[in-house]
Amino acid sequence: MVRGAARQRLPRTGPASRTTGLVEKPSRKRKSRTEFALKEIMSSGGAEDDIPQGERKTVTDFCYLLDKSKQLFNGLRDLPQYGQKQWQSYFGRTFDVYTKLWKFQQQHRQVLDNRYGLKRWQIGEIASKIGQLYYHYYLRTSETSYLNEAFSFYSAIRQRSYYSQVNKEDRPELVVKKLRYYARFIVVCLLLNKMDVVKDLVKELSDEIEDYTHRFNTEDQVEWNLVLQEVAAFVEADPVMVLNDDNTIVITSNRLAETGAPLLEQGMIVGQLTLADALIIGNCNNQVKFSELTVDMFRMLQALEREPMNLASQMNKPGMQESTEKPARRENPHKYLLYKPTFSQLYTFLAAAFKELPANSVLLIYLSATGVFPSGRSDSEGPYDFGGVLTNSNRDIINGDAIHKRNQSYKEMHCLHPGDLYPFTRKPLFIIVDSSNSVAYKNFTNLFGQPLVCLLSPTVYPKALQDQSQRGSLFTLFLNNPLMAFLFVSGLSSMRRGLWEKCQDYLRKINRDIAQLLTHSRSIDQAFLQFFGDEFLRLLLTRFVFCSATMRMHKIFRQETRNYPESYPQLPRDETVENPHLQKHILELASILDVRNVFLENTIDDY
Repeated sequence: MVRGAARQRLPRTGPASRTTGLVEKPSRKRKSRTEFALKEIMSSGGAEDDIPQGERKTVTDFCYLLDKSKQLFNGLRDLPQYGQKQWQSYFGRTFDVYTKLWKFQQQHRQVLDNRYGLKRWQIGEIASKIGQLYYHYYLRTSETSYLNEAFSFYSAIRQRSYYSQVNKEDRPELVVKKLRYYARFIVVCLLLNKMDVVKDLVKELSDEIEDYTHRFNTEDQVEWNLVLQEVAAFVEADPVMVLNDDNTIVITSNRLAETGAPLLEQGMIVGQLTLADALIIGNCNNQVKFSELTVDMFRMLQALEREPMNLASQMNKPGMQESTEKPARRENPHKYLLYKPTFSQLYTFLAAAFKELPANSVLLIYLSATGVFPSGRSDSEGPYDFGGVLTNSNRDIINGDAIHKRNQSYKEMHCLHPGDLYPFTRKPLFIIVDSSNSVAYKNFTNLFGQPLVCLLSPTVYPKALQDQSQRGSLFTLFLNNPLMAFLFVSGLSSMRRGLWEKCQDYLRKINRDIAQLLTHSRSIDQAFLQFFGDEFLRLLLTRFVFCSATMRMHKIFRQETRNYPESYPQLPRDETVENPHLQKHILELASILDVRNVFLENTIDDY
């Protein structure tokens, strides 16, 4: 799964400017093929001569539109998955045809029912394809508004039971279409944090799979049951539940809200860079994932998005509508999602993002991956001598969580070394590494003088802390939902909504104070301040400081320094992560939660 590209409004929903009527005139070759299909369809409905010419044309036009829409939709997979411009015109044409097809079947439903034998599942299939178009448009643009549009179509299919009659037909391929619709709907609901709908859909999908495997002796039963297991594990990945008074679970969103990032003080001098592109890479061996999206990738992509808005009012029925309000600016940075990419795939996407990065913009690279360690000591200590993180290969992983190169005379070829990123430091670069060998990226050199920051996870976690690695990394959880991470390390697994909201308010105060610590520091590297003008990066930096300060004060984390996050360049500890004012805030938050006993009162000493 990949995502990215440029901002573009959806194509106009009326007839395309290239045509004069609702339906483009078929070519002679296309027309003959459509007429052949038409004869086949109408042969069971009576003598062909009895069919009025107008109705015959209606069916012909519908068959042409249906054929054209399938061609264009199938062509989407051939489009380049990287870059921002090559795909736009093709998406526009596809949206145009599906808009015409949808309106056409609405306007001529009776004729199509009588003469074509149009079935409800076929209408559902068209609506499902439109939902997929909106979802893939979201993947290309990173604009969450399009997720709402995809949800509208998928939801209408379910409300109107378009697929309800599929199970009565003895055609397993139709049932598979229905199952895939459910899986796609679940992905959209997960991305929109509609967990209540997800649970209903999972129950319905489970029943459908059971019926499917009972009726047909299929070989894909294990695969569909695995889909159920994956989504169930994904939904249960959060280590802490927020509960209402009636013990129902509160669904919390971790996208950037209007009050999310700490505001800049008036007169504060920070950089004017904007986060424009992000590569979110997931290659952990055993982490929960669904639809090529690991928990870590899911959490990071939400940390880089604003709360979604509807492009149009919620639709009572499926149908493309043009937005009446044009967004004044881009809401979210472009994002590419790369699940277990090979080195060549990762480098191709990285080069494309680098090439198209606008002026005064930042490229973010997020690496959630298994660590690759060097074997033995090297004579040199260059950017290829400390290992890095794993990229995908066709061979099995050695030793589970890490690869150790047996032949010391060669470097690991499936490793992304710090040196591999050096060419891209010609432009502002913000790197987050969540790995058991994250410290390899501490050995960076800023060759070109551009802003460069690396945020690095702990390389090990205390044994006393329950292993949650399958359900996502603790470090990424801090960057996505710092309060939930704080509760988890404090030994709490549930909390009432009122107390949760009180703590969130206090955490916003802590973030504001961290922002002041960073901007008022006299010894901080200017690279941090260059990134501080962007809301997303500002929030990531303040959350990183909170994470680091929390772990340095926590009793079980203080057993060894490998338990702490690090950064390149290093932050001035006494002014940031070990600042007494910040430590006081953390103890106060712990007091509100009645977990002060897990933190040390006196934490300022020599490491």
